Amino acid sequence: MATTWGICSAGKISNDFMVALQTLPAEDHQAVAVAAKDLKRAKEFARTHNIPKVYGSYEDLAKDPNIDIIYVGVLHTVHREVVMMFLQNKKNVMCEKPLAMNSSEVKEMTAAAKKYNVFFMEAMWSRFFPVYDQIRTLLSQKAIGDIKVVRAEFGSNQYHVPRAVGKELGGGGLLDIGCYCLQFALMVFSGEKPESVTAKGFLYETGVDETVTIILQYPGKRQAILTCTIMVGMPNQAAICGSTGMIQVLPMWCPTSVILNGKETKYPLPQSTKAMHFTNSTGLSYEAEHVRQCLLKGLKESPLMTLADSELLATIMEEVRKQLGVNFPQDKA
Repeated sequence: MATTWGICSAGKISNDFMVALQTLPAEDHQAVAVAAKDLKRAKEFARTHNIPKVYGSYEDLAKDPNIDIIYVGVLHTVHREVVMMFLQNKKNVMCEKPLAMNSSEVKEMTAAAKKYNVFFMEAMWSRFFPVYDQIRTLLSQKAIGDIKVVRAEFGSNQYHVPRAVGKELGGGGLLDIGCYCLQFALMVFSGEKPESVTAKGFLYETGVDETVTIILQYPGKRQAILTCTIMVGMPNQAAICGSTGMIQVLPMWCPTSVILNGKETKYPLPQSTKAMHFTNSTGLSYEAEHVRQCLLKGLKESPLMTLADSELLATIMEEVRKQLGVNFPQDKA
């Protein structure tokens, strides 16, 4: 039986998710419905991706009995509102990153998922790439000894993009791309809570963060140094430095290559000729297949991106914003 998907929103990331989904076997994955507030856009999206059902409201999608799981690709300012509605309708949900605007919203969502006994996962697609699987294996084997320093960076020239700089749109580098750097460090340190979080950076004229460097300090003289910016491009690499070697990852958030002590191993992506908006987007197929396996096993959360992982990530990002002086309307709730 195929896992049936409902697609919430007809935007760019939903397009790329559909392209990735269609690289997987049709007998395993089928998108059966799409919903958007603009019915015309939903119909165009459905035609493009051969989706049989179209809805002009998210509520109608929530009530469709033929959907196994809903992919949420709306803007993160409304993640909480939309996801809570799906969870209350007892729908399994995979929601795009960042999961919500702050830690209280995230905790409300994870509590609701547990209350309604449904599967819920933050779509942190990086975690499901074959390169990340290889990293976890190498770390479990202590292939580079004791981890001492983790570095990760993500810089992209986006200050001309309204969504990237608008405060009312949840803009800033941290929530959009800095979350990838943070989740990488949290994965390497196995979800351990850092003993301190230090952030330094600069704000854009709209009051969102434009450039930030974060230092996570851990017991045993271990450290993560993470930088993100929406002002300039960066190499966008990561490195895990241990007592006996080093693992390098590129590109850090959607990697096709891992270098262990100078020796590179490449992991080619699924191929598609369809138009995509973001780098290496066919790699979204990895998280889709992971979710299918979780559902087949009856799991209510992912073992690779747990609800606790999402809560810790949101808590650290909130602390970073506090130190920088970045506040969103949702923080006052």
